Amino acid sequence: MTLHVFASIVTPYGTAANNRAETEGNITTLQKIIWMGETHTTVSAEAIRFALRRRLAAYGPMNRTWDEKTNSNTWRDPDFKAWNSDKAEVCIDDDVLGFMSAEAAKEGESTGKATVRRAVLEVTRAVSLTPWPGDVTFNAASPGATPSAQKKGTNPVPYGTELHATRYQYSIAMTPERLRDKRRAAQALECLCSLGPVAGNHSRFLFDFSPEAIVIRITSDPAPRILYCFETTDEGQTVIAPRLYRRLENGDVAPEELIIAGVLPHGEGNGRWPEKVTVCKGVKEARDAAIKRINNELKIGG
Repeated sequence: MTLHVFASIVTPYGTAANNRAETEGNITTLQKIIWMGETHTTVSAEAIRFALRRRLAAYGPMNRTWDEKTNSNTWRDPDFKAWNSDKAEVCIDDDVLGFMSAEAAKEGESTGKATVRRAVLEVTRAVSLTPWPGDVTFNAASPGATPSAQKKGTNPVPYGTELHATRYQYSIAMTPERLRDKRRAAQALECLCSLGPVAGNHSRFLFDFSPEAIVIRITSDPAPRILYCFETTDEGQTVIAPRLYRRLENGDVAPEELIIAGVLPHGEGNGRWPEKVTVCKGVKEARDAAIKRINNELKIGG
């Protein structure tokens, strides 16, 4: 049977602001979606993948590396030629996160060309755990503080920033046997559990995207069944997962498949996780337990 790894993650509580550099008038906006009938802020899966790519660099050669001086990517294998051979070493970011290179049709050809590898590690968009209340700060840049402010003359330059004090939740899915190097499943999970900042524009947005609560499911079931499973009843102070608890009670998820940290089953003082669920004191303990289980299933030593 094929092994599947799913995880849902909740970040620590923090203030999200100015994380995409788009504006409406002089207001720097947050991305938003309607979630469960209310306005929530959101961070793209691509922003999470970008941050994850930087973490993966510690574990192997990277095909795509961001150059801070040129604000562009440099490439080790831009044509993905290593994938033409089953024996060639492939870069860890291509192996874990996939790639797509599309070319338009050349003169005399009817169709273009696309070189594609679907990501083994798939990531959802992050959604705020609480609705956005509409908070906006109004500020003024000092005269001459930036080149753009300098052009405005000697008067302060007013601007506003949408912000949201919240947690974010997002989920991942991974089928380790699709990896060229199966050791990278554990490495990817290691990186996710120490992710740090995601997104951001200039220096005004620092938000910790490392997990404060996590649910990991290691299973032969190809359906995740745990995506976006978190809720809060106290404005984000604590994290609960009643929908996940109901799935356990209904038999849709087997308790022995789950490794959990930082999540209360029904809220403070209500209920306990079933006995066969692995409940850990902290995220790092949950990470280590999951890595050990994944490597045992894949028959990877060390």
